Amino acid sequence: MRKVVRNFAIAIASMLFVGSITVVDAQSRNKVRKLEYNSRYNYEVSTVAVGVDGTKVVKVWGYGKKAEDAMRNAKELGVACALFRGFPAGSNGSAAPTPAIISDPNADTKYEEYFTKFFEPGGKYLQYVNYSSDAVPTDRVKVNKKTYKVGVVLSIAYDELRKEMEREGIARKLNSGF
Repeated sequence: MRKVVRNFAIAIASMLFVGSITVVDAQSRNKVRKLEYNSRYNYEVSTVAVGVDGTKVVKVWGYGKKAEDAMRNAKELGVACALFRGFPAGSNGSAAPTPAIISDPNADTKYEEYFTKFFEPGGKYLQYVNYSSDAVPTDRVKVNKKTYKVGVVLSIAYDELRKEMEREGIARKLNSGF
């Protein structure tokens, strides 16, 4: 019995040790970035209003080592939310829920090469998002010693983003009703 317990303890300790070793290379960084933009569950977003000319005004929370990094992350997550999940209804009745631009649940893997390039730092996604306001001090939270959480209000060019995805053949074209 002692041998079984000892072997079990060694196995657990080995798994913890091996699990704590992290090798960061270009491929694993891409996997981490992919988890950010295409996860349907890691968005903290709320709809503020419907803007003019097909824009959506949303508040998105981003994470980063510095507050500026968190604000950039919020931009990426705001565009990703528009593409893959859609926006919730405004809490004050200011806006109805907005559906995701891409209805195919496997589009993130099907068009992985496109989205990796689209969401790279300084990528094309930046054409479809603007700050509506900088984060107010209450929307800047230091989560721990290494991470900031920042909420910013963004204006997402939803209609233009939809047109881009339709041009690329990723999103289905909407019926114009004619």
